[in-house]
Amino acid sequence: MSNSQSKRVALYARVSTESQTTDNQLVELRAVAERMGWVVVGEFIDHAISGAKGRDQRPAFDKLQKGAVRKEFDMVAAWSVDRLGRSLQHLVEFLSEIHESGVDLYLHQQGINTGTPAGKALFQMCGVFAEFEKSMIKERVIAGIARSKVTGTKSGKPHGRPANLANPEPQIKALRAEGKGMLKIAKELGVGVSTVQRVLKAA
Repeated sequence: MSNSQSKRVALYARVSTESQTTDNQLVELRAVAERMGWVVVGEFIDHAISGAKGRDQRPAFDKLQKGAVRKEFDMVAAWSVDRLGRSLQHLVEFLSEIHESGVDLYLHQQGINTGTPAGKALFQMCGVFAEFEKSMIKERVIAGIARSKVTGTKSGKPHGRPANLANPEPQIKALRAEGKGMLKIAKELGVGVSTVQRVLKAA
């Protein structure tokens, strides 16, 4: 790999909405590259795309990863970790993939550079936390399914919704007064549509 004074770097920027701009992110990253003596060989920008979206729905991110595999640059630079994704697990997967190609990662806001020994150690630590996150999510899903079986919650309903209210009438009427439809009211209060219909009919 090239030494630190002539590293080829690819900049990645992303914003979630049309009203936002990636300009500030890119200005910061270009300034860092200039200060560090890196050569910017490409800028990859995903505009109005959520970080929760998969690689297949983030065209610039997909091109970035393909470029890393082809060793078109030595480092990927992003303004912040949340520009790359919403999950620690996804971040570690991304890091693993680019590291296999000998490409490092620089995160400006977090001050992380995996091209340094400290950055490499942090990356390894991230892997441990990603496994922990993965097992926690799995545990919550299993617990949620078990809870549904015990409480008789219909499958498909998000967990954590309030249980059927002992007296939902005031809430149903209040939400109806706000102009909400029966399905929305039922979903919000965690009651059956038939219950909402009955209350509104009586009212």
